[in-house]
Amino acid sequence: MEKIVEFIRKTIEKYNYAGAIVGISGGIDSAVTAALCVEALGKERVFGMLLPERDSSPDSLKLGVKYCNWIGIPYKIAKITPVLRALGVYKLQPPAFLIPYSIKKRYALKKWKAQGGTNVFINDLKNSGDAEMRKGMAYYRAKHRVRMCLLYLEAEKKGYAVVGTTNKTEYLTGFYVKWGDDATDIEPLLHLYKTDVFKLAKRLNIPDEIFNRQPSPDLIPGLTDESAMGISYVDLDRILKKMENGVSIEGEPHEKVERVNMLLKAAKYRNIRMLSL
Repeated sequence: MEKIVEFIRKTIEKYNYAGAIVGISGGIDSAVTAALCVEALGKERVFGMLLPERDSSPDSLKLGVKYCNWIGIPYKIAKITPVLRALGVYKLQPPAFLIPYSIKKRYALKKWKAQGGTNVFINDLKNSGDAEMRKGMAYYRAKHRVRMCLLYLEAEKKGYAVVGTTNKTEYLTGFYVKWGDDATDIEPLLHLYKTDVFKLAKRLNIPDEIFNRQPSPDLIPGLTDESAMGISYVDLDRILKKMENGVSIEGEPHEKVERVNMLLKAAKYRNIRMLSL
């Protein structure tokens, strides 16, 4: 933890930032990131941005506000629903105005399963699928990109760095939105697997409400990280670490290894930044 804190402190100083801004989601990655920034810079130089929209879980905003108050940092709530509506994003899916979140959740999960369930994310990574699938990708990716614009708008007004929350597991499997949540100035968790982030959260005494919450991109009602990827973080990280360290994966369940290989192969499509002659 001390090396990460020092990395944040030195980077902020080296590039003449006045502080750090973190998108607070109510999830464990943003909670850990904000706590590390506070350790490095002090509460007065860390700012939280809460960016809910129509499809966000009501718990996300509630936990985000509660966490900012608990950790003692100033924050701002900027609802992105109006921007997404003005861009025509919500027109890509059936109307959901005034529909309870529980009903949205049932509908979204039913549609996700109908489109292929755990294979939806593989198709997403490979930019494949039918017209309905493409609409779905445009629909959820726009949300992260709008959030990125607002984070930078606030950060540049303050002279702050945008501090990202992507971890190594997400990066290796492509579980992020290109030019969205990967567009940051600093990524202090990028060398940590998701299960390592949980260990760090314990050291930082992250509240149980956040620690025990099922990780979710909070872009499609009810969809969790693990259901989207088709494998648990515990299994995914264990196999990824063995592959990284050249440890034999003999004895690992065949279907889990196959799933990891599928994710890594498909993630190469997302990790391409720019193509040129």
